[in-house]
Order: sequence, then structure tokens, then C-alpha cells
Amino acid sequence: MEFGFLDLKSAAARLHMDELELKHFAQREEVPAQKRGEDFFFERRLLDEWAQRRMIGLHPKKLTGEHAHAMSERAKSTGEVRIADLLSIEAVAPILSARNKGGVLRDMTDLADATGMVYDKDALFKGLTEREDAASTAVGGGAAFLHVKFHDEYLVSESFLALGRSARPVFFGAPDGEGTDIFFLICCTDRALHLHTLARLCLLAHGTTLLADLRAAPDAAAMLDVVKAAETSLLGELHSR
Repeated sequence: MEFGFLDLKSAAARLHMDELELKHFAQREEVPAQKRGEDFFFERRLLDEWAQRRMIGLHPKKLTGEHAHAMSERAKSTGEVRIADLLSIEAVAPILSARNKGGVLRDMTDLADATGMVYDKDALFKGLTEREDAASTAVGGGAAFLHVKFHDEYLVSESFLALGRSARPVFFGAPDGEGTDIFFLICCTDRALHLHTLARLCLLAHGTTLLADLRAAPDAAAMLDVVKAAETSLLGELHSR
């Protein structure tokens, strides 16, 4: 987990945001910041947590730009990683029995833990709960992209996703007021990959038939195929622009 503070220039670069825009957010107290004299400083972990919340609420048109930035940052390290690369059939649950938010968080934690890649199951559940208490990860349309409040590279041994589908929609605090039944859990060791994954999932939810196709899929294997097909379609469209 990254601590320490960044000045305005460094913080804006970290977010791929114009310095003036970030300054305006800070002046309106819409982003966590400390003012020292005339200058603003930003704690890394609070800035990253704000960036995650902001991304979930972005309009699809702005999401495309965020996704491009996330892809660019990711390419600087190990190159592009697809959502489908992070999913295994063992981490896909076609039926979650939970009937409320807490139950979903517990079921998804158990699903992630079953991969053998979670170091501390209780810490994961606590982080997910803290995130939902701060702000829902539901994006509307029946989907939620679960993740811990503060990114921790030592929470899991490898980056992966878990995918669950509840038997019936659960109230999850979605912005459209509707229930949520499709849940992705993001577990990444790398901050850049985490943001890349979150941005792509948001685009898939808003710009493809992913969610409807996941609901129609008969089993875990079919759900995995749906994710692969939706991602391939999305990337083809983005590359053709």
C-alpha cells in the first residue's frame, strides 16, 4: 500500500488529468487534499481511492479516454492484459445464493479465496466492506465491480478476477436504483493493472451486451466465453476508431 504525499503536478500526472482540473476539484473539496499555503498536496492512497470512485461514475464517453490512459500506463510495464486472461473457470460462480449486500461480499470473498491466491481472506472481506461502506461499486445496469477501498499489492499472490451471478437481484446501492446480479471482484497486485481492469469493465458494462449475455449464459464455461467475446468485440471497436 502506497503512502506519502504528491504535489499537484505529480498527482495530476498520476491521474492523467490536467493540473488545473485537479486543482479545481481540490478547491471544491471534491478530492482529498491538504492545502499548505497556496499549494495542494495529495496523499497517494486517498488519491487512488478517489480515482476509483470517480471512474465508476464516469460517463461512457469519458470512460473511453480513461481506458486509453490506463492501457498506456499498463503498456509501460508488462503490456496489455485482457480481462479474460485474469478469469479462470474456477473463479466463476453461476449461482450466488446471497440475498443481501453482506452476503454477496462474503460469497465473492469465498470464491476468490478458493483460487488459493488470497493471502488473507478476512482482510479481503474487510477491505471490500470498507469500500462499499464508503461508496457502492455498483455501476447500474445490474453490475458491480467489487474491490478493496485501498489497493494493497500484498493482499493476493497473483492478479485475478472472480465473477459471480446472484440467483436474484440484490439491492447494492446502484445509481439507477435497480438491483444488482452480476458481480466482478478485482484482485490485482499492480495498481496500474487494477485501474486498467476497472476502466475496461466499466466500458464493457456500458458499451457491450456483456451483462445481458452473462445473464443468459447457462453455466460457468459459457459465462467465461461471454466475457471473452465481449472484450474482443470492444477492443475491435476501439482499435477501429
